[in-house]
Amino acid sequence: MNKEFQMKLLSLIERDSKLSEAELAQMLACDTASVHAALTELENDQVICGYHTLINWDKVDPDSVTALVELRVTPQGGDGYNKIAEVIYQYPEVESLYLMSGAYDFLVMLREKNLKAISMFVSEKLAALDEVQSTTTYFTLIKYKEQGFPYMAPKKDRRMVVTP
Repeated sequence: MNKEFQMKLLSLIERDSKLSEAELAQMLACDTASVHAALTELENDQVICGYHTLINWDKVDPDSVTALVELRVTPQGGDGYNKIAEVIYQYPEVESLYLMSGAYDFLVMLREKNLKAISMFVSEKLAALDEVQSTTTYFTLIKYKEQGFPYMAPKKDRRMVVTP
């Protein structure tokens, strides 16, 4: 599949994963068999890693808490950061895990039912790992935008149009 077709297809399903193959074919001006073959190839190559729904959990469970945790770690001999990353991402509390450049090594995103649950997870699970040198935890206060989608509707400008 050509790169331009692949990029257009990926952009469309990234914005709306509920689009059918027929709808995608119409938008891409091709047949559904081409779309099906492309999606299958992208899934097999793990370019498409899943189809997800973005949920504003603050509306469902306003007491839940999201935290970002910076970890400084000691890399493992021949495995570097990969071995410790595999341990960390196995925890169900971990929503996202990134290897970073800069003052810390990993950025961990967690979502839990309350502050205490996050505190317990960080102190008992993350900080307890031998490779972890230090942790710094930040709690989100308001999520305005996630994965390209704003959570708040844009405010309408209610001013009157005045022309000279």
